[in-house]
Amino acid sequence: MNHEVLAIRHVHFEDLGSLELVLGERGWPVRYLDVGFARIEAPNPVAPSLMVVLGGPIGAYDDNRYPTLSPLLSMIEKRVAAGLPTLGICLGAQLIARAMGARVYPAGHAEIGWSPLTLTEAGRASSIRHLDGRSTSMLHWHGDTFDLPAGATRLASTSLCENQAFSFGNHVLGLQCHPEIRTERFEPWLIGHASELVTHGIDVLQLRDDTARFGPALEAAASRMFGEWLDQLDAQQS
Repeated sequence: MNHEVLAIRHVHFEDLGSLELVLGERGWPVRYLDVGFARIEAPNPVAPSLMVVLGGPIGAYDDNRYPTLSPLLSMIEKRVAAGLPTLGICLGAQLIARAMGARVYPAGHAEIGWSPLTLTEAGRASSIRHLDGRSTSMLHWHGDTFDLPAGATRLASTSLCENQAFSFGNHVLGLQCHPEIRTERFEPWLIGHASELVTHGIDVLQLRDDTARFGPALEAAASRMFGEWLDQLDAQQS
């Protein structure tokens, strides 16, 4: 079966990370659409086999400031309605939630750094089981949160954020956290988000050390999670 992946990228260093390696091993070509450089409405939203909406430092509700949000929400709505595979990470998960009618809003606190996920029973029965906090920690980097969309299933939480991962049917997966992070490519995050880290009093040295400590195990776990999810998509389409 031929596959094509469309990845919507808001910030250049917040890419598919370790997940792209999994796609490469399977021969799934990835095309990035860089927000601000390319027209969001240009691609046919139902053409790619998989669409991934990646993270970024803007609010999913900031339509007045960022006109790229409206056409992107429209793309997501069409894919979800068509039952097509759609993955959202951080801002991407928030946009999926909003496109499905859920509220996205400031959490009142930032969750930046490493802490383990607590999985729900549904999470332990899904591909997210590989991200269980009993076996790996997780990188978090967000100040907004969202309500669980109607009909969606909560898969994971943390003490600071109830909706860390959710699914809708078998074709939509939203991840508020960052399982895609690659340890060896983390430095641009610290540089690109330097002002945010200072604002929230985050210790850059500690965050770098924690990433070196927890990152490799997360890369392996995320690869297993994503590979299993892709296998399930293939099984449904065959």
